[in-house]
This record gives sequence, C-alpha cells and structure tokens, in this order.
Amino acid sequence: VTPAVLVFFGTTVAISLGGIIASRHLHLDLLNNVLHSPMSFFECTPSGNLLNRFSKEIDAIDCMIPDGLKMMLSYLFKLLEVCIIVLMATPFAMVVILLVSYFCRWLAVNLEFLGNILVLAASVLSVMGKDTLSPGIVGLAVSHSLQVTGILSWIVRSWTDVENNIVSVERVKEYADTPKEAPWAMEDVSLPASWPHTGAIELQEYGLQYRKGLEWAVKDISLCIQEREKVGIVGRTGAGKSSLALGIFRILEAAKGDIFIDGVNIAEIGLHDLRSRITIIPQDPVLFSGTLRMNLDPFNSYSDDDVWSALEFAHLKDFVSGLPEKLNYECSEGGENLSLGQRQLLCLARALLRKTKVLVLDEATAAVDLEMDNLIQTTIRSQFEGCTVLTIAHRLNTIMDYTRVIVMDKGHIVEIDSPSGLIAQRGQFYSMCREAGLV
Repeated sequence: VTPAVLVFFGTTVAISLGGIIASRHLHLDLLNNVLHSPMSFFECTPSGNLLNRFSKEIDAIDCMIPDGLKMMLSYLFKLLEVCIIVLMATPFAMVVILLVSYFCRWLAVNLEFLGNILVLAASVLSVMGKDTLSPGIVGLAVSHSLQVTGILSWIVRSWTDVENNIVSVERVKEYADTPKEAPWAMEDVSLPASWPHTGAIELQEYGLQYRKGLEWAVKDISLCIQEREKVGIVGRTGAGKSSLALGIFRILEAAKGDIFIDGVNIAEIGLHDLRSRITIIPQDPVLFSGTLRMNLDPFNSYSDDDVWSALEFAHLKDFVSGLPEKLNYECSEGGENLSLGQRQLLCLARALLRKTKVLVLDEATAAVDLEMDNLIQTTIRSQFEGCTVLTIAHRLNTIMDYTRVIVMDKGHIVEIDSPSGLIAQRGQFYSMCREAGLV
C-alpha cells in the first residue's frame, strides 16, 4: 500500500464522516429552529419552502457536496501524481508547473492551453535530456502529461458542483436566524404539580397583534373569569374570538397587558408548562399517522383503563371495540380513514384524558352535524363540570345555558352578561339569537 493510497483513503473517510456529522447537525438545527418558530413565521413562509429545505437541500448536503469534494480531491491527487512523475523525469519542468499553478485562477478559460503547455514542456525537456533520460521514463512522463487537460477539466467541474450545492447550506442555516418562540421551560420558575388547581382566569388590559404594523386583533380587554365558570365567546367573523384563544395558549404573544391563570402570569412561565396544563379542542381535529392509542396518549402517561374510559365518555367505545386491532388500529395521516365526527370525538377523548382545569373549545363542533354536536355538548357538561370552560361558539344554542356570554366586535368586548340578561338588553347578542331563530 503506497502512501498516496493511504492519504486518499484517509481523505475520503474524513470527508464522509465530516459530511455525516455536518449534515446531522444542520438537520437537527433546522428542525429545532422550525419547530420553535412562532405562528407568524408559518404565515409568512410558503410550505413549499419548508419542504424544499427538508428534502432537496438536505439531500444536497448529504450526497452532492461530499461526492463533489471526493471527486475534486481524487483528481487533485491525480494531478499531483502527474506532476511528480514529470518532475522525476524532467526536473526542469518545475518552472513550467509553477507557471501553470500561477494561472490556475483562469482554469475554466484556459484548460486546454495550460494542459498543452505542460505537455510541450515535458516533450521539449525530454528531447533536451535525451542523453541522460531512458526511453521508458520519457514515455511515462509524456503519457501522464497528456492526461493533464482532462484532469484539470474534472477539477473545475467538481469544484463548480461543490460551489453550486454549497448554497444549500446557506439556505438551511437561513432559518437559524428567524425569530423563535419563548423558551419551553424556565429554569428559575417552578410551578406546583397541581397548577392550575381552580382555573380562574384574569385578563388585564390585554391586547395582541398578529404581526407588528397590523391592526390590533384584540384591544384593551380586562376580564375576570371565575373558577368552574362556563363562558361563551361570540361575535362576527374577525371580531377577535379565536385571537383571544391563541393568546391564552401564547401561540400569539401579548403586545400589551397580561393574562393570569390562578394568579400566575402566563408570560413568565415556559410554553411547555403552560400548554401542557390547559386543553383546547380545535375546530379542525388533528390526528397523526399512527395507532389510535398513540393519538390519544402520545407519551404513554395513562393506563389502558383510562383510555377506554375516555373513549366511553366520548361515545367511541363501541366503535373502537369493533375494530380488529382496537387501540392499535392504524390511523392514516390526518386521520383520513376516519370520519370527521369520529376525529372530533377522538380530540374530545384526548381532552378527557388530560383532565385539566381549563378547557378551550374553538368552534369545536362547527363541522359536525347537530346530533354529533349534542353528543359532544352533553359530554362537556357532564365531564368538565369542575373545569373552567371557554367556548368560541358556532351554534348559539350550545351556550344558552352558560354562566356568561362575551360578545366581541373588532377586538373589543361590547357586551358581557348571562344569556338571558343579554337577550333582555336587546343588543348584538339578541340580534344574533333572532337570526338563529332562538328568540
């Protein structure tokens, strides 16, 4: 084994290992940065850009750049081998080789010219030294010098490929500098395991914007919601109902004011601590590809008995019992092999498992029929009796027995009272009830 082979082998191994380590770090950084980005990032960034970063750009970092570097180095070693052989045969060729090296920055334009200079130099110097050189050495030097033009072409081509693909690294690292959400955990803040133990919510002159420069989605809201209170939030499209729910989960950060849950300012605790202690049932049910049990209890925090109990209260026990795999039934991506109603009930079962003291329903029954809506509302009334419930209502009849109703318009609270009190006031809520045929 010659030293050149060992050097080439070591270089190849170093590039391969370095490429794997670099690609791993870049991918993990990209994933962490994207997962910790705020909603405003996803609103401004096309999904195609994200898919491109995680597929094409990572593939270029995994394959194209290391392959280009290995090819370029292999031809550089080949060029070095040719130069050594020519120097051994014709020592005076060093001057020509140094001249070629000086003009390397014009390789892309003058490859043929530079290669032919080396061939000419090797040939002329071989003739001049015919008295001292053997025919074999001369033939070896000239034959190897004839390869220089091709070698230089491949070096330039390989370097160009690396230069083109290195842009993928820049594109991946671009997302490392984007704004991030607040920390998931605060080291200097320790919450009691039972927090929130009552579910009382207080908003103090609270306001938020989706992005700086845009109009206020919620403006100067001051509100106290008592423990175990059932509060409905209604209003026309764009009134700020869902924005208020996003603020409670800090999906949107407050532009002014504060929200307190059981006396704790939610802006001063980690996002994981906050979001793991309160529950939301969204309008669009979210399921992932995997088993039913994984979708209900992704961290295996509950027993099978708890899961079956939650399914029973969510009116899904008979359906799941009839499946061949039962809890191990495989859901397709987005739960497409389940009906919309079944997906919504699974989200309800997930909320029942968590048993948190604060429950937010963001128009959770807007996409299901009346019968399914009645099932969900019955379960919520019975199983979440000891919880504070905030319901962004799509159907007004679902909140007519609530403690209070908040009517929002253009980010402000315009009316707040019990449903019967608001109807007696004959304001906006009364008009909405009349349109729905409830009065």
